[in-house]
Amino acid sequence: MNFDLTEERQMLQDTLRRYLADKYDTATRNAILDSDAGMSAEIWTGLAELGVIGALFSEADGGFGGAGFDIAVVFEELGRAGVVEPLMDTAILGGGLIAALGDEDQKLLVEEIIGGGLHVAFAHGEPSSRYDLRRVETTVAADGDNVVLNGRKAVVANAEAAGQLIVSARESGAAGDADGISLFLVPADTKGFTMRGYAMMAGGRAAEVTLDNVSVPASARLGAAGEALPAIETAVVSANVALAAETMGAMESATALTKEYLMTRKQFGRPIGTFQALAHRMSDLLIELEQARSAVINAAGHLETEPRIRDMQIASARNLMGRAGRLVAEEAIQMHGGIAMTQEYELAHIAKRITMADHRFGDTDYHLERFIALSAA
Repeated sequence: MNFDLTEERQMLQDTLRRYLADKYDTATRNAILDSDAGMSAEIWTGLAELGVIGALFSEADGGFGGAGFDIAVVFEELGRAGVVEPLMDTAILGGGLIAALGDEDQKLLVEEIIGGGLHVAFAHGEPSSRYDLRRVETTVAADGDNVVLNGRKAVVANAEAAGQLIVSARESGAAGDADGISLFLVPADTKGFTMRGYAMMAGGRAAEVTLDNVSVPASARLGAAGEALPAIETAVVSANVALAAETMGAMESATALTKEYLMTRKQFGRPIGTFQALAHRMSDLLIELEQARSAVINAAGHLETEPRIRDMQIASARNLMGRAGRLVAEEAIQMHGGIAMTQEYELAHIAKRITMADHRFGDTDYHLERFIALSAA
C-alpha cells in the first residue's frame, strides 16, 4: 500500500510549512498567547487566503478536501509549528456541523468560514458531561415561533471570538439518552448569553457559557428536532483525527529539538548525544514517533468507514497517541533539563500541547475502554 501524499496534499503541506516557518516562531506565539484575543487575526486571514480552511471541507460544501488525510496533513503542520489559532473549533467542529445539518441558508455560513470571515464555537460539553456526548441537560422549550434555551456549557473553545455558537439542547428524554438532542445556531450577541472567558493551558481561549432564557427563532435549529447526535459524533470523530495529527506534529518538533540539543550540548568535551544512555533514550523517541505516525495514518484512513469500525480505529489511535505523546514530552524535557521549562524556549509550549491533547475528547483510559467496548460489540 502506498502511503505517500497525493500531489495536491504534498503541495498543501509544503505551502503551509513554508508559511508557518516564515510567520510563526516562539516569540510570535508568546505574543499571541499574551494578547486578550488569544489568537492572531493576521495569521487567521493568511491561513484562509492559502486555502487551508477550504482544505478541511469537501467540494460539495465549497472546499476542496475534507477527507481524513486532508485533515491529517493540515493539523500535522499546525502541531509542528505550535499554532494556537482555532481551526479545529471553527472548521472541523462548527463548520462541519453546519455543513452536515444546515439548510440552504445556514450553509451560506460555511462560505464565510472558508473565507476567514466567521468564527464558530461548538457549545456542547457541560459541567457534568465529562467525555459523554449524550449527556446534555440544557433544555429547549417552544415559545410561539421561537425556542428558548436554558442551561450551562463548559470549556467552550473559541467562544469569545465566535460570531455564531452552535448550542446543543435536549428536546426530549433523560440527560444520557441518545435521542432528543438538537443543535441551534445562536448569534453570540443574543440576549441571555453570558460568558466567562479564560486562557487554556495549550493555547487559545475558552469560556464557561450560561444560557438564561436565550430566545432564537425555531428556524435556527440545525437539522431535524432531536436527531443531532449522529452528526455530533461524526464531527467529534473528525476532531479526534485532527487532534491525533496535531499531536504527532508536536511530537516531531519535540523530537527534533531534543536531537539538536543533544548534539549541541557538550559534556567532557563531546556532545551528550554520543553517550550511550542518552542515545538509547533518543532511539526510543524515534520509535514512538513512527508508531504515532502509523496510528494517525490508520485513523485518517478509517474516517469514512462505517461508524463502529471508524470509532474503534480512532479510539485505538487516540489511546496510542496519549501514551506515546506522554513519553515523548517527558523524555524531551528530561534530556533538555531546566531549559525545557522556560517560556522562551520552543519545547515548553510543545510539551504542554502534547500533554493537554490527551484531555480533549477523551483521555487515554477513556479511549482504551471505548476500544474494548466497540471490539466486543
